[in-house]
Amino acid sequence: MAQPQKFRSFDDMIAGASAPVLVDFYASWCGPCRLMAGILEHVKAQIGDDLMVVKIDTEKYERIAAKWQVGALPTLILFKNGQPIDRIEGVLEPDALLARIQQKVVA
Repeated sequence: MAQPQKFRSFDDMIAGASAPVLVDFYASWCGPCRLMAGILEHVKAQIGDDLMVVKIDTEKYERIAAKWQVGALPTLILFKNGQPIDRIEGVLEPDALLARIQQKVVA
């Protein structure tokens, strides 16, 4: 289960992460976003500490969503070494998401 954490800024969190970071941009009213939450829990359980999963509520953090040009929900952005390496818009099945993350992170 996700643990709330505090960081000075989103950029500091991404840049300072010791593992790749998968950011889930969502909204509480978004049905597909709620579906994605369960999928992300499954994926995180499979990958463990080799991946950090962060959820960003686009209604509370509009500036972050705008900076990363989030227009569709859910949007997932995978960061490695502080840089975006993949972007997914919409819902992906757990096995497809897991394979995509593993391919990008290992590559």
